[in-house]
Amino acid sequence: MTHSATAGTETLLAEVLAGVLRVDVDRVPVDGHFFADLGADSLVMAQFCARVRKRDDLPAVSMKDVYRHSTIESLAAAFTDTAPTAGPAARPTATAHPAATATAGGMVAEPPSGPPPGSRPWHYALCGTAQLLTFLGFSCLGALVAFRGYTWIAAGSGTADVYLRAVAFGAVVLVGLCALPLAAKWILIGRFTPRRIPVWSFAYLRFWWVRTLIRTSPARLFAGSPLYVLYLRALGAHIGKGVSIFTRFVPACTDLISMGERTVVRKDVLLSGYRAQDGWIEMGPVTLGADVTLGEQAVLDIGTSMGDGSQLAHASSLHPGQTVPPGEAWHGTPARPASTDYRAVEPVECGTLRRALYSLWRLMAIVLVYLPLTVAGVTLVLTAAPQLDAVVSAGPPVFTSLAFFLEALVASLVVFVGGLLVGLLTMSTVPRLLSLLIERGRIYPLYGFHYSIQRAVTRMTNFRFFTTLFGDSSAIVHYLRTLGYDLCRYRQTGSNFGLLVKYDTPYLSQVGTGTMIADGLSVINADFSSTSFRASRAVIGAKSFLGNNIVYPPRARTGDNCLLATKVMVPIEGPVREGVGLLGSPSFEIPRTVLRDSRLDHLARGDELRRRLAAKNKHNASTAGLFLLTRWFHFFVLALIAMAAFDLYHALGPLVFAVSGLLTLAFTVGYFALVERAAMGFRPLRPLYCSIYEPAFWAHERFWKLGAIHHYMQVFNGTPFKSLVWRLLGVRIGRRVFDDGCAMAERTLVSIGDDCTLNAGTVIQCHSQEDGAFKSDHISIGANVTLGVGAFVHYGTKVGDGAQLAADSFLMKGEEVPSGSRWSGNPASEAEAETVDDPEHAAPPPGPAAGRSPLP
Repeated sequence: MTHSATAGTETLLAEVLAGVLRVDVDRVPVDGHFFADLGADSLVMAQFCARVRKRDDLPAVSMKDVYRHSTIESLAAAFTDTAPTAGPAARPTATAHPAATATAGGMVAEPPSGPPPGSRPWHYALCGTAQLLTFLGFSCLGALVAFRGYTWIAAGSGTADVYLRAVAFGAVVLVGLCALPLAAKWILIGRFTPRRIPVWSFAYLRFWWVRTLIRTSPARLFAGSPLYVLYLRALGAHIGKGVSIFTRFVPACTDLISMGERTVVRKDVLLSGYRAQDGWIEMGPVTLGADVTLGEQAVLDIGTSMGDGSQLAHASSLHPGQTVPPGEAWHGTPARPASTDYRAVEPVECGTLRRALYSLWRLMAIVLVYLPLTVAGVTLVLTAAPQLDAVVSAGPPVFTSLAFFLEALVASLVVFVGGLLVGLLTMSTVPRLLSLLIERGRIYPLYGFHYSIQRAVTRMTNFRFFTTLFGDSSAIVHYLRTLGYDLCRYRQTGSNFGLLVKYDTPYLSQVGTGTMIADGLSVINADFSSTSFRASRAVIGAKSFLGNNIVYPPRARTGDNCLLATKVMVPIEGPVREGVGLLGSPSFEIPRTVLRDSRLDHLARGDELRRRLAAKNKHNASTAGLFLLTRWFHFFVLALIAMAAFDLYHALGPLVFAVSGLLTLAFTVGYFALVERAAMGFRPLRPLYCSIYEPAFWAHERFWKLGAIHHYMQVFNGTPFKSLVWRLLGVRIGRRVFDDGCAMAERTLVSIGDDCTLNAGTVIQCHSQEDGAFKSDHISIGANVTLGVGAFVHYGTKVGDGAQLAADSFLMKGEEVPSGSRWSGNPASEAEAETVDDPEHAAPPPGPAAGRSPLP
């Protein structure tokens, strides 16, 4: 490009930026830094990129380009002969067409044109009706089994007889619940094969039955043990010897999952063997060779494979058609070659006998201890009150008497409050003593005494109810310190941690002074191979800010005063980063803060901070009280419904349990919708830009805490009722939207068009918090849009009709996705034409995967 052409590009870019900043063009010098000199932030620059992309006389610009070339002069000079790419040149990989489906051997084929057959309204209605009847039937069956089992156990003579009956009943129920998905899968499906089925069709209904049973089976509680591997093999997965799987996201299309010997799959990995795409369910193979390492929160889309000895880093993903060659390590979204070794612990001897004994111990602990203790607790509550004890008798109904309601009220309070107190006492003492048995830095074999201790510490200290209760308030600091966090000489901000934080062990987690952390932090304190583990300290630097959904490894190369953006891949090699921000996967440096955000700093200093923090603490304390009150009342009403059903069973028969199940679900939906609307003052939320020390933000925190209801929403995944619930909660959502597990925080700020497809693990988040600044805005998603598995959409974005966001992608705030385009990456940008021009890294040819017979 000539000098005159470059000058012309500079002029045009300056005009666009001046329009976004709403200033005269002469106030936009070509050598002025976007963030430091012009006062822009990432939202402003995303709008700048969107306007540039709409002009034919300018090259397409992405946010990565803006961060790499942070002046008009350098940005114009970067485009010499061709338009800039969305990131560093990566080795070409075979990637499927956005609407393609996987076939045998990982290859892809174009789908037929036109809407899927399941988009017809009568398919939608019939599928929903069948799913509702399924829920009613299982509610009836489950309650009937529980009632008959309890009465049989209570009829025992003496403590020993009651205990033996509880053990026998618990064993039968456990085996039955684990066997039911196996039977359903082999009877209704047989073997999963690479294929496409339209959503809401009868084929989809069979798929939904099997997938739901698999993912609600208690066998998922065995994740991290050899029993879990055996269960997946029984479902048809091809898994070699010595494989260790720690993720609780159970694969649905198990026949399409293949893992070679000694492979390790870390927690929160998504590899389901299917995805939803533009109104279709697409099933395809995921093939892992021997000695493969998958990092935490990795996402493997269909039609992907990894060779022997290969690695995929944490917070990384493979898109359809990508293949990691043997022995290579890849990272990023979509993944590309890396020079880092992500295997953090050496393997040790871990034989078959050790695995068998550990599996036997886990079964015995559940059958001989946990289930009998549950029965004993229920018995204690019922026998303590005569009216409640009469519920399970064959006498006349008692639930209409005043004494019954009073005893139920007292019993629910005792159970609710007593359970919280016992839980807090147990969590603050028992895990601390157990952790003394684990030596930091020492390598232990899996499936032994020390491994059992480590797993017990993790389970006993990760209780989501308490982080929701104490999070987004000053109390979370004291709670985490009680658990064992090393918070140094912490500086109280009133929002040091969000509502969601998890860890392998709190006793090896250190957070520096003045650091603030948003929701979704996952601290890695234990590294695993397929045969061993090692506990390590994870240290988060001082004066830093961590955004949403971050995996923080013990080898993190981040120091003090860092900003880690949402979904960033924290680096574990290179120099220690200090005084900078990190964005993306793989991550790159961005400004630590911007002028616009620093305008609120005066509210976080001196006497003004002390006054506002005291007011914030008072408001947060009342919010915590409301949270406990609403949760207790919900528990009380559900207990009343259950006891009334048991009381009426003798008169009305098993049908009463189906009605009680429907009432339970309907009350839960309506009650939390009312609570959430009340928290908003029965008005929709409005966009905010304020300090965390302003009342507007405190009200938003109250909305978050009282509306933290993600657990019951999972019941509706993959059904037409999910859209109805979203609409009740304030989402402006169109017709026939397929939602397989999307999460939204600010529902009234979201609009979604007709026939959209939202995959499992997707997040639509209308806010961000950076240090002491809070920002929220609308998100608009057009019709026929597909959000891939694990995708994340930030606030202030607009997604045009027919657009697609690939798996694990992060659509940054302020971005505008044109209609019909396909975006991918972290941060996301428009994907270029995808071709296979490197045979070495192309998808494998058609044929059976290694160690497998061809799929029928």
